[in-house]
Amino acid sequence: MRDIRTAVADMYAAGDTFALATVIDTYRSAPREAGAAMAVGAGGEVAGSVSGGCVEGAVYELAQQVISTGEPARATYGVSDDDAFAVGLTCGGTLHVLVEPVDPARHPHLGAIIADIESHRPVAVATVAGGPGRLGARRVIRPDGAEGDLGGRRLEAAVDDDARGMLAQGSTGILRYGADGQRRGDELEVFVQSFAPAPRMLVFGAIDFAAAVAEIGAYLGYRVTVCDARPVFATARRFPRADEVVVKWPHVFLAEIEAQIDERTAICVLTHDPKFDVPVLEVALRTPAGYIGAMGSRRTHEDRMARLREAGLDEARLARVRSPIGLDLGARTPEETAVSIAAELIQTRWGGSGRPLSATSGRIHTEPIAARGAAGADRPVSAAQSG
Repeated sequence: MRDIRTAVADMYAAGDTFALATVIDTYRSAPREAGAAMAVGAGGEVAGSVSGGCVEGAVYELAQQVISTGEPARATYGVSDDDAFAVGLTCGGTLHVLVEPVDPARHPHLGAIIADIESHRPVAVATVAGGPGRLGARRVIRPDGAEGDLGGRRLEAAVDDDARGMLAQGSTGILRYGADGQRRGDELEVFVQSFAPAPRMLVFGAIDFAAAVAEIGAYLGYRVTVCDARPVFATARRFPRADEVVVKWPHVFLAEIEAQIDERTAICVLTHDPKFDVPVLEVALRTPAGYIGAMGSRRTHEDRMARLREAGLDEARLARVRSPIGLDLGARTPEETAVSIAAELIQTRWGGSGRPLSATSGRIHTEPIAARGAAGADRPVSAAQSG
C-alpha cells in the first residue's frame, strides 16, 4: 500500500466503498512479494498491481464482488490450478491474495496509517487472513501502542509482540496461531504488513553522478540524503529527487546521525577526494550500514585503503568497502553508473550472481542475504570511475 497510498487516500476521502487487494503470501517464482497491493475504486478505477499483469483481471473481478457484497474474500492463484493458467499466472509460482472492502466506517484507522507512512513513522497492520477467526479483522500496531479487535486479548497480545518484532526488521508475512493466541503454527492465520520507515541512502559528494544516484535511489524506495561541504554545489535545485540536501563536512554529518544508521542503510561516497572520502569512510565503517560503496579508480581505492589503515581500521572493516562502486556493466555516463550502483544494491540485498539470467539455471528469486564484503580485486572499473 505504500506505493499506492496517494490513490488509496483519495478513494478513502471520497467516502465510497472500494476494494484493497493485497498479496499475503507467495510460493516460488511469484511475480510480486507479500505486501504488493491493488486498489479498485467504486467507479472501477485501478491503482497498483498484485502480479505485474498476470492475474490482475481475475483479482479485479473479485474486487468488484467484494465491493458489492461488503465481505472480504481470499483467493489463491498457482501453477497447480487450472484457473491460474486461464488468468495468465504461468511463472510457476503461487499467489495468495486477500481482498477487503474499505471505507471510513469499516477501516477508521486508515487515514492515520497513511499519515504514519507519509511521516516515516513505523506502523504495522495485522489482519486475520484465514482459519477460525473473523476474516478481515484488523489491528494496528505501533511501537508505543495498538488498537483494533482481532477477537481475543491473548491473541492480540501475541500478535502485538510478534508484529513489533517484524516492524523492527521491516518484514511482512503471515503468522500462525492457535485460536487463543498460542504460538504453535496452528490454523489461525494473521497477515502482518510492516510499514517501517524507508531505508536511507546517504550520498556524499554533490557531483553530477550524485544526482543520478539520488534519482535511482528514490526510485528504489530509499529516503535519499545528499551531503557536501560546498554550498555552491549542494543545493536542492541540483538534486530535486533527494529528500534532503545537507551542507556540512560529510564525516561530521555522518557522525551526527550515526545512531540512525542500520543494516538497511546504503552509503555512497562519490567525492574522489581523500580529504572528503577518507574521513567519511572512517566513520561509515564503524556503523552497521549494509552497503558502503566508494567511487574511484583502483589507484584511488588503494590510496584510500592505505590512509584508512593509518587511521587504525583493520582488514575486516576495510573489506566492507565496495570500490570501485557498482557492478561491471561497462557504465560511462552518470545515469549508467547509477544503474550499476543500483544493480549492486539489489544484488547485496537478494544475493544474485550478477550474471545474465539467460546464463543461469534454477530459481530466479532468492531469500535476502546479509551485506557481503568487498567485491573481487579483479573487477573491471567503469569509465566513470577512472579518476
